[in-house]
Amino acid sequence: MIQLGQTNRLQALRMTSVGMFLGHASGEEVLLPNKYVPQDFREGDFINVFVYTDSEDRIVATTLQPHMERDEFGVLTVVSVTNIGAFLDWGLEKDLLVPHREQAEPMEVGRPYPVYLYYDKTTDRLVGSSRINKFLEEGTMPELDKGDEVSLLVYERTDLGHNAVVNNRYRGLLYASETFRVLRPGDQLVGYIKHIRDDFRIDLSLQKPGYEKVEPNAQHILDKLYSAGGFLPLSDKSDPQLIYRTLEMSKKTFKQAIGTLYRERKILIEEKGIRLV
Repeated sequence: MIQLGQTNRLQALRMTSVGMFLGHASGEEVLLPNKYVPQDFREGDFINVFVYTDSEDRIVATTLQPHMERDEFGVLTVVSVTNIGAFLDWGLEKDLLVPHREQAEPMEVGRPYPVYLYYDKTTDRLVGSSRINKFLEEGTMPELDKGDEVSLLVYERTDLGHNAVVNNRYRGLLYASETFRVLRPGDQLVGYIKHIRDDFRIDLSLQKPGYEKVEPNAQHILDKLYSAGGFLPLSDKSDPQLIYRTLEMSKKTFKQAIGTLYRERKILIEEKGIRLV
């Protein structure tokens, strides 16, 4: 079947005055309008196209690549707001509608928002939603293990920190007390599974757990030392915020990393800071 809201590989069937009709093995057809037909495209050739509905709600194909596809989470910017909802730029001629009922908060023109793209059976259209939580998998054991590297999309601030979409499927929490950097809804990051709780909820970290996180941070400190002429006025007695502003890491991580560097005889730990050997 031709999948609405997704990229399909289809075959050219016949050329008409309005464009090339493309077909699927299921027998379904869709029009690729003239402006998207490649110059050397011929009947029998195959092509990858995105299928959606145009401004008149007709199913059509395009060679343009949207910023996200059906059943995915992403970040899109609002280009207009009307009485039926907000319209977001997703890389196609027809903007993506987020109805008012699907807005976690009233959307504003010019602002980016984390959204989910889905097929609305009621209206027979592709629409977006910023009510992220209702599209996440919950109540079952995630197909993840402690220490796994995962993709994160920050979408909501909470009393404890920030909720993030994990691998386009699950909800995870980045604790504010462990983050040490400014996070905003829409930030897309690499993170790590810190813990999966008994209720199957996921605790996240922006650093690799255990000893694995020491080595890259130790290298980061070495790089900073080289660029600073061999000395940094930071020690295990320094203010945590000063350490974060200088190195973008927590004081605990800093102490672990300089301990490693000291044992490897790469630095000296002095009263007023650390120095390359």
